[in-house]
Amino acid sequence: MPTAAEWSRRLVTQTGFEFDTRPVTPADEVLLGDFLRHLTPEDLRFRFLSTPKLDTSLIHSMVDVDHELNERFVAIAPGGDTIIASALLAIDPHRNTGEVAIAIRPEYKRRGISWSLLEHVTRYATARGLKQIESIESRDNQAAISLEQQMGFTLSPVEGEPSLVLVQRDLP
Repeated sequence: MPTAAEWSRRLVTQTGFEFDTRPVTPADEVLLGDFLRHLTPEDLRFRFLSTPKLDTSLIHSMVDVDHELNERFVAIAPGGDTIIASALLAIDPHRNTGEVAIAIRPEYKRRGISWSLLEHVTRYATARGLKQIESIESRDNQAAISLEQQMGFTLSPVEGEPSLVLVQRDLP
């Protein structure tokens, strides 16, 4: 299994914006709480498909990952310790599919961070031997759906949930 050190790196977006990404640690709890408090209600709804209560139990669960079936990457602003994005990969117990969920701080959107972070998570999922990655999106989240389609994801309806869409991509 890849180690955290192997997946800590500087990423450069298509716009030239640079940021560092690494697996989350328990020491990130305060920074992750600050990150969540800066997300808009719409960002929270798109990320969690509901409006979660931003309490210590939620934040603790986001840093308390097992690194075996769950990996959370944080993106850090250049030259600082501000979390500007978070990406979760939740792997099914059979280790075939990983569900991805990404959130970006509003003031850092439109810099290519989502694209670069999703590429990073995709490479990680491939290295872990997964066959597919997927995400469940609100149909209202057109920015995410468009990005995922550009990256080769296909869309299908979520049975019984007309407001949601499943986006999937096979891995090599």
